[in-house]
Amino acid sequence: MYIQEVKGLRLEIGNIFIDDVQFASETKVCERVLYINKQEMLKELSSDERLKSIDIDIARPGEMVRIMPVKDVIEPRVKVKGPGGIFPGFIGKVDTVGSGRTNVLKGAAVVTTGKIVGFQEGIIDMAGVGAEYTPFSKTCNVVLTCEKEDGVDQYGHEEALRLAGFKAAAYLGKAGIKVVPDEVKTYETLPIHEQVKKYPNLPKVIYVYMLQSQGLLHDTYVYGTDAKKILPTFIYPTEVFDGAIVSGNCVSACDKNPTYVHMNHPIIEDLYERDGKDFNFLGCVITNETVYLADKERSSNYTAKLVELLGADAVIISEEGFGNPDADLVMNCNKIEDKGIKTVLITDEYAGRDGSSQSLADSTQKGDAVVTAGNANELINLPPMEKVIGHIDVADKIAGGFSKGLKEDGSITAELQVIIGATSEVGFGHLTARGY
Repeated sequence: MYIQEVKGLRLEIGNIFIDDVQFASETKVCERVLYINKQEMLKELSSDERLKSIDIDIARPGEMVRIMPVKDVIEPRVKVKGPGGIFPGFIGKVDTVGSGRTNVLKGAAVVTTGKIVGFQEGIIDMAGVGAEYTPFSKTCNVVLTCEKEDGVDQYGHEEALRLAGFKAAAYLGKAGIKVVPDEVKTYETLPIHEQVKKYPNLPKVIYVYMLQSQGLLHDTYVYGTDAKKILPTFIYPTEVFDGAIVSGNCVSACDKNPTYVHMNHPIIEDLYERDGKDFNFLGCVITNETVYLADKERSSNYTAKLVELLGADAVIISEEGFGNPDADLVMNCNKIEDKGIKTVLITDEYAGRDGSSQSLADSTQKGDAVVTAGNANELINLPPMEKVIGHIDVADKIAGGFSKGLKEDGSITAELQVIIGATSEVGFGHLTARGY
């Protein structure tokens, strides 16, 4: 009997660098400029009857522009070679992705905004103090302002904005399908037994990838499935780069992982960079963040079992969000450490505006190797901008804002948590620590 040998997943990422975005008569990439036919793009997005109107703006780095409230940020990508397509389960079929060649419009991003869905969307400032805290002040942003029809509930509203963002990113990504990339990066993970043998003398590391899935607009999707419905499972890291994991949540902006962050996951990229040098990167175990104690016990038990079964010597664990998910982070840490496997935790802090309060809602003595991404309660003063895309009147309502935080001149005083990506718990941000 013939048995086909399994070779894992090998993905080439072709980066096409984008320095500017402009409206034009044709959607194309030419000399590092992404040109967009606005009317054609609007037609591509017009099929969702839940949306009353869609408008498209461009926001470039350094411009005095504020985008708020931001729902999601997505990077334009296109599958050039290999099975499946971008955003499987939404735009593409649910074929396994993460192999072949994917071209990326590196430097461009789709940003979705409009009337507020929940209370936890955030702000992107393209200039000024706020721009120093968000990575998306450095991208050329194609901004969709989507307004819903009357009678559409908040869940339908969130889904309509989410799908509009995916459709827009897929549409723009096609402009790069025949473009020769400026650089090509290759990522590969072998089946577990082969990966272990590849670097037998290096410590075996697994990334425990916690996904926000508390429900009530706190959702992340895996191949189109709500992560709250999954048991912890193994995923090839390259699948993530093709959009197998996407954001559907409305959590605090500072530590939310927009879809763009999943597709450019810095922990996964760094682990690949050091694979074969400092350790043997076996892959990712994805797990959810649930509401009830029994569900947390089930997921953390299963996560620890999987990590042990796969033979890890050490794991990196990151969370998304704060408060309730801190319990999941600590449970994962305790149960994995109890199996003799070393852990490193990545989180941010809600330590009060003066930094003197307890940083996390839960803690453990076994969590003795922790990376912090910053204090989300720190106050910040955002200057007025020349242009606001979206709705500035929600400034006092979004998480981190407060009554009278929005001033008459358009400036905003708020906590750092209002800024998208300011305290990214996977390290997709700019904050650093300095010793004295």
